Amino acid sequence: MNLEHFIAKRLIAAKGRKSSISAPIIKIAIAAIAIGMVMMIVSVATGIGLQQKIREKVSAFNGHIIIQNYDDNQSQGSVTPISTKQDFYPKFKTVTGISHIQAVASKAGIIRTEKTFEGIVFKGVGADYQWSNIKEYLTAGKLPDVSHGLNAQVMISQYLSDRLSLKVGDKFNTFFMKDDGNHLPNLRVFEVVGIYNSGFQEFDSAYIIGDIRHVQRINKWSPDQVGSFEVFVDDFNDIQSKGEEVYEQTSSTLDTQTIAEKFYYIFEWLQLFDFNIIVILIVMIVVATINMIVALLVLILERTQMIGILKALGASNWSVRKIFLYNAFYLIVRGLFWGNAIGIGLVLIQQYFGVVKLNPESYYVNVAPVHLDWLYLLILNVGTAFVCLLVLLVPSYIITKISPVKAIRYE
Repeated sequence: MNLEHFIAKRLIAAKGRKSSISAPIIKIAIAAIAIGMVMMIVSVATGIGLQQKIREKVSAFNGHIIIQNYDDNQSQGSVTPISTKQDFYPKFKTVTGISHIQAVASKAGIIRTEKTFEGIVFKGVGADYQWSNIKEYLTAGKLPDVSHGLNAQVMISQYLSDRLSLKVGDKFNTFFMKDDGNHLPNLRVFEVVGIYNSGFQEFDSAYIIGDIRHVQRINKWSPDQVGSFEVFVDDFNDIQSKGEEVYEQTSSTLDTQTIAEKFYYIFEWLQLFDFNIIVILIVMIVVATINMIVALLVLILERTQMIGILKALGASNWSVRKIFLYNAFYLIVRGLFWGNAIGIGLVLIQQYFGVVKLNPESYYVNVAPVHLDWLYLLILNVGTAFVCLLVLLVPSYIITKISPVKAIRYE
C-alpha cells in the first residue's frame, strides 16, 4: 500500500470515529449519488421495457414487415388478393435475418348480439400462423384450431368480450359486407373459444382472430389467395434495412411496409423516451457531481493543516491531490452501492409484482414494463464514477495553491 492509499484510508477512518463539519456534507453527497443512480436505473429500465413491450405488441398483430398489393385501400374491405405461390413463401431464402413469414387476410364486419353491436376486423390466419406471439395475452379459453378443417372457432379481446357480454363458449352472429355492395351481407356464426387482453386498445377494440378460410370464402378467393404476408425479423433494430431488402426481393406489383412506417405515430412517441432518459441521466449526474465537488472542497478546507504538513514533508501537489481523490472515489463507490441495491430492488419488485399500473389508453400497457439490462447497468456505474472523478480533478487543483507555511498556521 503506497502513502496516498494509507493516508486516504486513515482519513476515512478518522471521519468514522468523530463527527465534523464535513460529516453531513459527505452524507448528502453519498445520498445524492445513491438517489441519482436509483433514478437512472429506474428510468432506463422502464424506458427500455416500455419500448420493447409496445414493439412486441404491435409486431404480434402485424409482424415486422407487411407485404401487400399496391392498390389495397385502408378500409379492410376491398383487398386485391395475393397468391401464395411466391418465391419468398413459405421461406424467405433470399434475405437473411428473416425468422418467419405467415399469410393472413382481414375483413371488416359487425358483430350483432341481442343487446348491442360492435364493428370489428376479422383477422383470418392459417396453419403457418405463429401463435406464440399472441399466446402470452390469452386470459381465458384456448387458441382457435385453424390447422385442420374449417370451423367457427375465434378468439376475441377482453375489451370486446366486456362490451358484447360474450364469454368462452358463447356463439354470436357476424355480418360481412360484400365488395360489390349489391347483395345482402354474409352472415357467419362464430364461437368464442379464447379471450385475449394485450392492453393495446387500438387492436383489442377491433381484432377477432379466426380461420383465414372464412375470409377466402366470403371474398370468393381460391385457397392459395391471401390478403397479405407478415414477415418477422430476428433483430428489431434491423427492421429498416430488412424492410428495404424485402422490398427489393419482392415483385414490382407488391409493396412492403414496416410497422415503424405503418404506425409511425407510435414509434415517434417511443423515440421521445430515449430523449427523456438522456435528460434524466444528465441531470442526475450533474446533481451528483455538484454534491461531490462541495464535499471535496469541504474536506480540503477541513484538512488544510494536514495538506500543509504533507507538503512541508516533501509531498508533491499531485500526491496530496490523489489522497483526496481516493477518498472521493470511496464515497462515490458507497453511493453507487446503495443506489444499485435500491434501484435494482425496485425494478425487480415491479418486474415480478407489477406494482405500478398504467392507463392502457395512454401507454398501450396495463402494467409498467421493465427491462433490466446488465450491460446498461455496468455502463451507468462506470460512466457515473468516471465522470465524477474527472470533474473532481478541477476542485482538487485548489490544493496546489495552498502554501505549507500558511496552512500549518491555519486554524
